[in-house]
Amino acid sequence: MSKPILPYKRIIIGYFGWWSIWIVAQFILLTQNGFDWSHALIDAIVTQLVFALAGYTINTSMHSYQPSGRNSIYVLGWSLALTALCIFFQRWILFEIIGEDEKYNHLLDNTLIIRGAFGWLTIILIAILTWFWVYVSERKENEKRKDDATHLAREAELSNLRQQLQPHFLFNSLNSISALAGSRPEEARKMIQQLSDFLRGTIKKDDSTLLTLEEELSHLQLYLDIEKVRFGHRLNTVIQKSEETLNLKLPSLLLQPIVENAIKFGLYDTIGEITISISTRKENNFLWLEVKNPFDPATSVPKRGTGFGLSSVQRRLYLLYFRNDLLVTLQEENIFTTTIKIPQTV
Repeated sequence: MSKPILPYKRIIIGYFGWWSIWIVAQFILLTQNGFDWSHALIDAIVTQLVFALAGYTINTSMHSYQPSGRNSIYVLGWSLALTALCIFFQRWILFEIIGEDEKYNHLLDNTLIIRGAFGWLTIILIAILTWFWVYVSERKENEKRKDDATHLAREAELSNLRQQLQPHFLFNSLNSISALAGSRPEEARKMIQQLSDFLRGTIKKDDSTLLTLEEELSHLQLYLDIEKVRFGHRLNTVIQKSEETLNLKLPSLLLQPIVENAIKFGLYDTIGEITISISTRKENNFLWLEVKNPFDPATSVPKRGTGFGLSSVQRRLYLLYFRNDLLVTLQEENIFTTTIKIPQTV
Protein backbone atom coordinates (compact mmCIF):
# COMPACT_ATOMS: atom_id res chain seq x y z
CA MET A 1 0.00 0.00 0.00
CA SER A 2 1.26 3.48 -0.82
CA LYS A 3 2.45 5.83 1.86
CA PRO A 4 -0.27 8.28 3.01
CA ILE A 5 0.00 11.94 2.05
CA LEU A 6 0.35 12.86 5.75
CA PRO A 7 0.92 10.56 8.75
CA TYR A 8 -2.37 9.66 10.45
CA LYS A 9 -1.03 10.74 13.83
CA ARG A 10 -0.46 14.26 12.54
CA ILE A 11 -3.93 14.34 11.03
CA ILE A 12 -5.55 13.34 14.34
CA ILE A 13 -3.53 15.95 16.23
CA GLY A 14 -4.49 18.57 13.66
CA TYR A 15 -8.18 17.58 13.88
CA PHE A 16 -8.27 17.94 17.65
CA GLY A 17 -6.32 21.18 17.39
CA TRP A 18 -8.87 22.58 14.91
CA TRP A 19 -11.81 21.94 17.23
CA SER A 20 -9.87 23.16 20.27
CA ILE A 21 -9.38 26.51 18.55
CA TRP A 22 -13.14 26.78 17.94
CA ILE A 23 -13.88 25.88 21.57
CA VAL A 24 -11.59 28.69 22.74
CA ALA A 25 -13.09 31.15 20.21
CA GLN A 26 -16.67 30.32 21.21
CA PHE A 27 -15.79 30.52 24.91
CA ILE A 28 -14.25 33.99 24.49
CA LEU A 29 -17.21 35.21 22.41
CA LEU A 30 -19.76 34.11 25.04
CA THR A 31 -17.85 35.50 28.03
CA GLN A 32 -17.43 38.85 26.27
CA ASN A 33 -21.21 38.98 25.88
CA GLY A 34 -21.75 38.73 29.62
CA PHE A 35 -22.30 35.00 30.13
CA ASP A 36 -20.96 33.11 33.09
CA TRP A 37 -17.62 31.47 32.26
CA SER A 38 -18.84 28.01 33.32
CA HIS A 39 -21.90 28.25 31.05
CA ALA A 40 -19.72 29.58 28.21
CA LEU A 41 -17.22 26.74 28.61
CA ILE A 42 -19.94 24.05 28.68
CA ASP A 43 -21.64 25.55 25.62
CA ALA A 44 -18.38 25.73 23.67
CA ILE A 45 -17.29 22.19 24.55
CA VAL A 46 -20.69 20.58 23.86
CA THR A 47 -21.25 22.49 20.59
CA GLN A 48 -17.83 21.79 19.10
CA LEU A 49 -17.65 18.22 20.40
CA VAL A 50 -20.94 17.34 18.67
CA PHE A 51 -19.75 18.96 15.44
CA ALA A 52 -16.41 17.12 15.75
CA LEU A 53 -18.25 13.79 16.03
CA ALA A 54 -20.35 14.71 12.99
CA GLY A 55 -17.19 15.60 11.09
CA TYR A 56 -15.66 12.24 12.00
CA THR A 57 -18.85 10.49 10.87
CA ILE A 58 -18.90 12.09 7.45
CA ASN A 59 -15.15 11.56 7.11
CA THR A 60 -15.62 7.83 7.71
CA SER A 61 -18.54 7.53 5.29
CA MET A 62 -16.75 9.50 2.55
CA HIS A 63 -14.06 6.84 2.14
CA SER A 64 -16.57 4.64 0.31
CA TYR A 65 -17.58 7.17 -2.36
CA GLN A 66 -15.79 8.46 -5.45
CA PRO A 67 -16.32 12.09 -6.57
CA SER A 68 -19.31 12.27 -8.94
CA GLY A 69 -22.45 14.29 -9.50
CA ARG A 70 -24.69 11.60 -7.99
CA ASN A 71 -22.49 11.20 -4.93
CA SER A 72 -22.34 14.96 -4.50
CA ILE A 73 -26.11 15.03 -4.01
CA TYR A 74 -25.80 12.23 -1.48
CA VAL A 75 -23.08 14.10 0.43
CA LEU A 76 -25.14 17.29 0.42
CA GLY A 77 -28.19 15.49 1.83
CA TRP A 78 -26.09 13.58 4.37
CA SER A 79 -24.41 16.82 5.55
CA LEU A 80 -27.79 18.54 6.03
CA ALA A 81 -29.09 15.54 7.98
CA LEU A 82 -25.99 15.50 10.18
CA THR A 83 -26.32 19.23 10.79
CA ALA A 84 -29.96 18.80 11.90
CA LEU A 85 -28.97 15.96 14.24
CA CYS A 86 -26.15 18.07 15.67
CA ILE A 87 -28.48 20.98 16.43
CA PHE A 88 -31.01 18.64 18.02
CA PHE A 89 -28.45 16.94 20.28
CA GLN A 90 -26.71 20.21 21.15
CA ARG A 91 -29.98 21.82 22.24
CA TRP A 92 -31.06 18.73 24.18
CA ILE A 93 -27.72 18.30 26.00
CA LEU A 94 -27.32 22.00 26.80
CA PHE A 95 -30.91 22.31 28.11
CA GLU A 96 -30.27 19.29 30.32
CA ILE A 97 -27.07 20.80 31.76
CA ILE A 98 -27.93 24.54 31.82
CA GLY A 99 -31.72 24.42 31.77
CA GLU A 100 -32.41 26.88 34.62
CA ASP A 101 -30.74 29.94 33.06
CA GLU A 102 -33.45 31.81 31.07
CA LYS A 103 -30.99 34.28 29.54
CA TYR A 104 -28.86 31.44 28.23
CA ASN A 105 -31.91 29.49 26.98
CA HIS A 106 -33.03 32.54 25.06
CA LEU A 107 -29.56 32.89 23.48
CA LEU A 108 -29.50 29.20 22.61
CA ASP A 109 -32.87 29.31 20.80
CA ASN A 110 -31.97 32.50 18.93
CA THR A 111 -28.60 31.17 17.72
CA LEU A 112 -29.71 27.75 16.45
CA ILE A 113 -29.72 28.96 12.82
CA ILE A 114 -26.23 30.46 13.18
CA ARG A 115 -24.99 27.27 14.87
CA GLY A 116 -26.56 25.19 12.11
CA ALA A 117 -24.99 27.29 9.35
CA PHE A 118 -21.57 27.07 11.01
CA GLY A 119 -21.93 23.33 11.54
CA TRP A 120 -23.09 22.66 7.98
CA LEU A 121 -20.23 24.66 6.45
CA THR A 122 -17.75 22.84 8.70
CA ILE A 123 -19.16 19.42 7.81
CA ILE A 124 -19.11 20.26 4.09
CA LEU A 125 -15.50 21.44 4.41
CA ILE A 126 -14.53 18.16 6.08
CA ALA A 127 -16.38 16.21 3.37
CA ILE A 128 -14.55 18.07 0.58
CA LEU A 129 -11.16 17.62 2.25
CA THR A 130 -11.87 13.92 2.80
CA TRP A 131 -12.96 13.52 -0.80
CA PHE A 132 -9.76 15.18 -1.97
CA TRP A 133 -7.73 12.99 0.39
CA VAL A 134 -9.37 9.79 -0.90
CA TYR A 135 -8.97 10.87 -4.53
CA VAL A 136 -5.26 11.71 -4.19
CA SER A 137 -4.54 8.60 -2.11
CA GLU A 138 -6.24 6.30 -4.61
CA ARG A 139 -4.50 8.02 -7.50
CA LYS A 140 -1.14 7.50 -5.80
CA GLU A 141 -2.06 3.86 -5.13
CA ASN A 142 -3.05 3.35 -8.79
CA GLU A 143 0.20 4.94 -9.95
CA LYS A 144 2.16 2.71 -7.59
CA ARG A 145 0.36 -0.39 -8.89
CA LYS A 146 1.07 0.73 -12.46
CA ASP A 147 4.73 1.33 -11.64
CA ASP A 148 4.94 -2.07 -9.93
CA ALA A 149 3.37 -3.77 -12.94
CA THR A 150 5.77 -1.95 -15.29
CA HIS A 151 8.70 -2.92 -13.08
CA LEU A 152 7.64 -6.57 -13.01
CA ALA A 153 7.18 -6.60 -16.78
CA ARG A 154 10.60 -5.03 -17.25
CA GLU A 155 12.23 -7.55 -14.90
CA ALA A 156 10.48 -10.39 -16.72
CA GLU A 157 11.76 -9.13 -20.07
CA LEU A 158 15.28 -8.72 -18.70
CA SER A 159 15.19 -12.25 -17.34
CA ASN A 160 13.86 -13.58 -20.64
CA LEU A 161 16.63 -11.82 -22.57
CA ARG A 162 19.34 -13.36 -20.41
CA GLN A 163 17.80 -16.82 -20.54
CA GLN A 164 17.80 -16.68 -24.35
CA LEU A 165 21.53 -15.91 -24.35
CA GLN A 166 22.57 -18.98 -22.38
CA PRO A 167 21.29 -22.11 -24.22
CA HIS A 168 23.37 -21.95 -27.42
CA PHE A 169 26.55 -21.18 -25.44
CA LEU A 170 25.78 -24.11 -23.13
CA PHE A 171 25.11 -26.45 -26.07
CA ASN A 172 28.33 -25.43 -27.80
CA SER A 173 30.31 -26.00 -24.60
CA LEU A 174 28.74 -29.42 -24.04
CA ASN A 175 29.51 -30.40 -27.63
CA SER A 176 33.11 -29.34 -27.12
CA ILE A 177 33.33 -31.34 -23.89
CA SER A 178 31.90 -34.35 -25.69
CA ALA A 179 34.53 -34.00 -28.43
CA LEU A 180 37.36 -33.65 -25.89
CA ALA A 181 36.23 -36.50 -23.65
CA GLY A 182 37.70 -39.21 -25.85
CA SER A 183 40.93 -37.63 -27.07
CA ARG A 184 41.79 -35.15 -24.29
CA PRO A 185 39.96 -36.18 -21.09
CA GLU A 186 41.99 -33.85 -18.86
CA GLU A 187 40.96 -30.81 -20.91
CA ALA A 188 37.36 -32.08 -20.92
CA ARG A 189 37.37 -32.28 -17.10
CA LYS A 190 38.92 -28.81 -16.91
CA MET A 191 36.28 -27.41 -19.23
CA ILE A 192 33.49 -29.02 -17.17
CA GLN A 193 34.84 -27.30 -14.05
CA GLN A 194 35.12 -23.96 -15.84
CA LEU A 195 31.61 -24.30 -17.22
CA SER A 196 30.31 -25.15 -13.75
CA ASP A 197 31.98 -22.06 -12.25
CA PHE A 198 30.64 -19.85 -15.03
CA LEU A 199 27.05 -21.08 -14.72
CA ARG A 200 27.16 -20.86 -10.93
CA GLY A 201 28.16 -17.20 -11.18
CA THR A 202 25.44 -16.59 -13.76
CA ILE A 203 22.69 -18.07 -11.58
CA LYS A 204 23.70 -16.03 -8.53
CA LYS A 205 23.29 -12.69 -10.31
CA ASP A 206 19.90 -11.20 -11.09
CA ASP A 207 19.28 -8.95 -14.07
CA SER A 208 19.29 -5.66 -12.19
CA THR A 209 22.47 -6.32 -10.19
CA LEU A 210 25.23 -3.77 -10.65
CA LEU A 211 28.77 -5.11 -10.33
CA THR A 212 32.13 -3.44 -10.39
CA LEU A 213 34.02 -3.73 -13.65
CA GLU A 214 36.64 -5.81 -11.85
CA GLU A 215 34.00 -8.40 -10.86
CA GLU A 216 32.54 -8.43 -14.37
CA LEU A 217 35.96 -8.97 -15.95
CA SER A 218 36.67 -11.79 -13.52
CA HIS A 219 33.47 -13.54 -14.56
CA LEU A 220 34.19 -12.83 -18.23
CA GLN A 221 37.55 -14.55 -17.85
CA LEU A 222 35.75 -17.79 -16.95
CA TYR A 223 33.86 -17.55 -20.23
CA LEU A 224 37.04 -16.81 -22.18
CA ASP A 225 38.81 -19.78 -20.60
CA ILE A 226 36.02 -22.06 -21.82
CA GLU A 227 36.14 -20.60 -25.33
CA LYS A 228 39.92 -20.96 -25.46
CA VAL A 229 39.55 -24.66 -24.73
CA ARG A 230 37.09 -24.90 -27.64
CA PHE A 231 39.14 -22.90 -30.15
CA GLY A 232 42.66 -23.51 -28.84
CA HIS A 233 45.46 -21.30 -30.17
CA ARG A 234 43.14 -19.62 -32.69
CA LEU A 235 41.58 -17.38 -30.01
CA ASN A 236 43.63 -14.65 -28.35
CA THR A 237 42.28 -11.90 -26.13
CA VAL A 238 43.79 -8.64 -24.93
CA ILE A 239 42.14 -6.76 -22.05
CA GLN A 240 43.31 -3.19 -21.48
CA LYS A 241 41.69 -1.98 -18.26
CA SER A 242 42.25 1.43 -16.77
CA GLU A 243 42.76 1.34 -13.01
CA GLU A 244 40.25 4.17 -12.47
CA THR A 245 37.51 2.08 -14.09
CA LEU A 246 37.83 -1.09 -12.00
CA ASN A 247 35.43 0.13 -9.31
CA LEU A 248 32.89 1.61 -11.72
CA LYS A 249 29.50 -0.11 -11.92
CA LEU A 250 27.79 -1.88 -14.79
CA PRO A 251 24.94 -4.42 -15.14
CA SER A 252 26.00 -7.97 -14.43
CA LEU A 253 26.84 -10.31 -17.32
CA LEU A 254 26.82 -7.48 -19.86
CA LEU A 255 30.18 -8.14 -21.51
CA GLN A 256 29.78 -11.87 -22.16
CA PRO A 257 27.22 -11.65 -25.01
CA ILE A 258 29.24 -8.83 -26.63
CA VAL A 259 32.45 -10.84 -26.52
CA GLU A 260 30.54 -13.91 -27.70
CA ASN A 261 29.33 -11.88 -30.68
CA ALA A 262 32.93 -10.81 -31.38
CA ILE A 263 34.10 -14.44 -31.27
CA LYS A 264 31.28 -15.47 -33.58
CA PHE A 265 32.16 -12.87 -36.24
CA GLY A 266 35.89 -13.14 -35.66
CA LEU A 267 36.36 -16.92 -35.72
CA TYR A 268 33.42 -18.50 -37.49
CA ASP A 269 34.04 -16.76 -40.82
CA THR A 270 37.84 -16.51 -40.77
CA ILE A 271 40.77 -18.88 -40.68
CA GLY A 272 43.90 -18.71 -38.59
CA GLU A 273 44.43 -16.87 -35.33
CA ILE A 274 42.49 -13.79 -34.28
CA THR A 275 42.80 -11.34 -31.41
CA ILE A 276 39.80 -9.82 -29.66
CA SER A 277 40.63 -6.68 -27.71
CA ILE A 278 38.66 -5.26 -24.81
CA SER A 279 39.43 -1.79 -23.47
CA THR A 280 37.88 0.38 -20.75
CA ARG A 281 38.01 4.06 -19.87
CA LYS A 282 36.15 6.64 -17.82
CA GLU A 283 34.87 9.76 -19.54
CA ASN A 284 32.23 12.37 -18.55
CA ASN A 285 30.85 10.20 -15.73
CA PHE A 286 30.46 7.23 -18.09
CA LEU A 287 32.19 3.88 -18.13
CA TRP A 288 33.22 3.23 -21.73
CA LEU A 289 33.71 -0.36 -22.90
CA GLU A 290 35.09 -1.13 -26.33
CA VAL A 291 35.27 -4.60 -27.90
CA LYS A 292 37.07 -5.06 -31.24
CA ASN A 293 37.27 -8.13 -33.42
CA PRO A 294 38.57 -8.75 -36.94
CA PHE A 295 36.32 -10.16 -39.64
CA ASP A 296 36.61 -11.17 -43.24
CA PRO A 297 34.53 -8.79 -45.41
CA ALA A 298 34.35 -11.45 -48.10
CA THR A 299 32.54 -13.99 -45.91
CA SER A 300 31.02 -11.91 -43.09
CA VAL A 301 28.82 -8.83 -43.27
CA PRO A 302 28.32 -7.55 -39.71
CA LYS A 303 25.68 -4.91 -40.19
CA ARG A 304 24.93 -2.25 -37.63
CA GLY A 305 23.04 -3.80 -34.73
CA THR A 306 23.23 -7.28 -36.25
CA GLY A 307 22.89 -10.35 -34.05
CA PHE A 308 20.65 -11.33 -31.18
CA GLY A 309 23.50 -10.81 -28.72
CA LEU A 310 23.94 -7.11 -29.52
CA SER A 311 20.22 -6.40 -29.93
CA SER A 312 19.50 -8.04 -26.58
CA VAL A 313 22.23 -5.99 -24.87
CA GLN A 314 20.84 -2.82 -26.42
CA ARG A 315 17.34 -3.73 -25.26
CA ARG A 316 18.59 -4.53 -21.77
CA LEU A 317 20.41 -1.19 -21.54
CA TYR A 318 17.23 0.59 -22.57
CA LEU A 319 15.20 -1.24 -19.92
CA LEU A 320 17.74 -0.36 -17.24
CA TYR A 321 18.61 3.22 -18.24
CA PHE A 322 15.78 4.25 -20.61
CA ARG A 323 18.25 5.32 -23.31
CA ASN A 324 18.82 4.00 -26.82
CA ASP A 325 22.23 5.59 -27.40
CA LEU A 326 24.34 3.47 -25.05
CA LEU A 327 25.47 0.86 -27.61
CA VAL A 328 27.11 1.77 -30.90
CA THR A 329 28.70 -0.49 -33.54
CA LEU A 330 31.22 0.56 -36.16
CA GLN A 331 32.70 -1.31 -39.14
CA GLU A 332 36.08 -0.04 -40.41
CA GLU A 333 37.85 -2.10 -43.08
CA ASN A 334 38.26 -5.53 -41.42
CA ILE A 335 37.67 -4.43 -37.80
CA PHE A 336 34.26 -4.53 -36.14
CA THR A 337 33.94 -2.37 -32.99
CA THR A 338 31.22 -2.46 -30.36
CA THR A 339 31.19 0.47 -27.94
CA ILE A 340 29.09 0.69 -24.80
CA LYS A 341 28.84 3.51 -22.30
CA ILE A 342 27.36 2.92 -18.85
CA PRO A 343 26.10 5.94 -16.86
CA GLN A 344 27.58 6.23 -13.39
CA THR A 345 25.44 7.61 -10.58
CA VAL A 346 26.92 10.60 -8.79
